[in-house]
Amino acid sequence: MIVGGGDGTVNAVLKGVLETGLPLGILPFGTANDLARTLGIPSDPAAAASVIVAGRTRRIDIGQVNDQFFVNVASMGLSVELARRMTGNLKRHLGRLSYPLAALKTVLYTKPFTAEVATADRTIQLRSLQIAVGNGVYYGGGMAVYEAAAIDDQCLDFYSIEPRRFWQWPLFLTAFRRGRNRNLVGMRAFCSPGPLEIRTDPPLPVNTDGEITTTTPARFNLLPRAVSVFVSANQVAV
Repeated sequence: MIVGGGDGTVNAVLKGVLETGLPLGILPFGTANDLARTLGIPSDPAAAASVIVAGRTRRIDIGQVNDQFFVNVASMGLSVELARRMTGNLKRHLGRLSYPLAALKTVLYTKPFTAEVATADRTIQLRSLQIAVGNGVYYGGGMAVYEAAAIDDQCLDFYSIEPRRFWQWPLFLTAFRRGRNRNLVGMRAFCSPGPLEIRTDPPLPVNTDGEITTTTPARFNLLPRAVSVFVSANQVAV
């Protein structure tokens, strides 16, 4: 199955890929192309097509929240507001630059929320601006979920951003861009190999791979190495 588009387009075909077991080929024609970036698939269409023709594959994990699948990340809070601001016109005119512009406006207007996060061995109460559960390495146009993350590590990377002062954001976002965020003050982060559940009051919308698709309460699961994707030679798992 060959898909031409960005992460939202890949997300739209995940159910069919899982049901058929067909390998997935990606031609990264989207704005962010974070899955392609994670897998080292080149942005040039001819080069991306050559990756598919070569026939090398890698099996990757797939995340699931409620009845929705995702390859990169599922989140609530800032990311949902960001998705609402990322209009088609903004993407067409500014491309990848549309992400930081929309993010700046989002930070100024998003309000914190309270949440309960439950895993197999603990329950956490927290106040947050953003909660995300990552499966891949990148999201939001090249932001790193975590510098040591991998899309086949059979682990969901959880993080929550606590409310902070405006002047703290530039340093915070610099560290976040590189995925070096786990030791930052105001961050809660951990890896969950098993299910986790997030509840909020009131219910909040959830963004999966750039599209708003479900709401809390949100139950997360991992489908380990569930999909085969065509990748370049240096990305084939050993």
